[in-house]
Amino acid sequence: MKFSFGRPSLAIATGLIVWLTSVALTAGQAPQGPRPQMSEEAFKNIQVLKGIPVDEFMGTMGLFSAALSVCCAECHTGAGTSNPKWEDDPPRKRTARRMVQMVAAINRDNFNGRQVVTCWTCHRGSQSPLVTPPLDKMYGDPVVEPPDILARAASGEPTVDEIFDKYVQALGGAARLANLTSYVAKGTSTPFGDVGKGYPTEIYAKAPNQLATIVHQHEGDMARTFDGREGYFKLPLTVVEEYPWTGGALEGARLDAEFAFPARIKDFLTNWRVSFSTTINGVDVRVVQGTGASGLVATLYFDKASGLLVRMVRYSNSAVGRVPTQLDFSDYRPVAGVMMPFKWSYSWLSGRDDFALTDVQPNIAIDPARFGKPVAAVRPPR
Repeated sequence: MKFSFGRPSLAIATGLIVWLTSVALTAGQAPQGPRPQMSEEAFKNIQVLKGIPVDEFMGTMGLFSAALSVCCAECHTGAGTSNPKWEDDPPRKRTARRMVQMVAAINRDNFNGRQVVTCWTCHRGSQSPLVTPPLDKMYGDPVVEPPDILARAASGEPTVDEIFDKYVQALGGAARLANLTSYVAKGTSTPFGDVGKGYPTEIYAKAPNQLATIVHQHEGDMARTFDGREGYFKLPLTVVEEYPWTGGALEGARLDAEFAFPARIKDFLTNWRVSFSTTINGVDVRVVQGTGASGLVATLYFDKASGLLVRMVRYSNSAVGRVPTQLDFSDYRPVAGVMMPFKWSYSWLSGRDDFALTDVQPNIAIDPARFGKPVAAVRPPR
């Protein structure tokens, strides 16, 4: 995984602040047991963002980075060096704390505590919010930024059942979907901005909802796993190398696993509504949105012509706003009679990875350990 401390890529800068957080990992303080580790237990000098799990804390750091278009080195002492001092309190960290408290007060005093105002509301990629509207923006080509929660289309769109029925038929039909019970896939994963050939990648999936993605990076393995009940994320060279998902992030991992065998996807979420059709990269798409447990919100975009899924955007909650994850699907090919995307991108607040499959073996036995907690990385010699 390659990083830059400059400003050519928000995605690259974002990755740094999520992984190299504002504080240092406190050795020997990770509690054991079913309760998730809280931020103040895993890190030093947590003053405002207390009482939230580590995965939510990481997502919060990512939202800061995205809103201000900054990376760790611009806010934290020694970031990017061999001797970072994450627990230090430079001026920008102190300012960030005051901003978190200010935004919380705005939402408490004006919106009954709902997260209506966030860092992104004002900053939108700039360290200093704009105070005057630029005329070029007013009279230039419009840039559509859809809201998290979409409006329901009044008329002119198919029903939720019609859209999902077409999706199931486009995949090969319910019977063929039921006959696909597992698969192992191999391919590559290329990080955003990387011009190399990509890292070797393995995908393990078992019905109804177990999924593991393992990317063999130079620094060690990146892994996302979900065993049907619990999910974990592991990334090498980070402050917290491995941690469990909780809340909406865990439900998001469960949703990703459901999409590996999507016959039941309509039953996974509730409160489905059809929104207005739009286009994605020149493709006309139908739009449906549903909600799930722990505040999960998911928006699905289906190709009008083929009925296949083009994009899925899901949101989990954090202390300072919703944390987005986006998957874009393409190059569908038949595997055991079921249409499967051989290319997709996985975008989140720590960057984007482009996946391409080269081989898929359906209906084979998979060791259940593949879906469990990732093992410690074996670091190659440097």
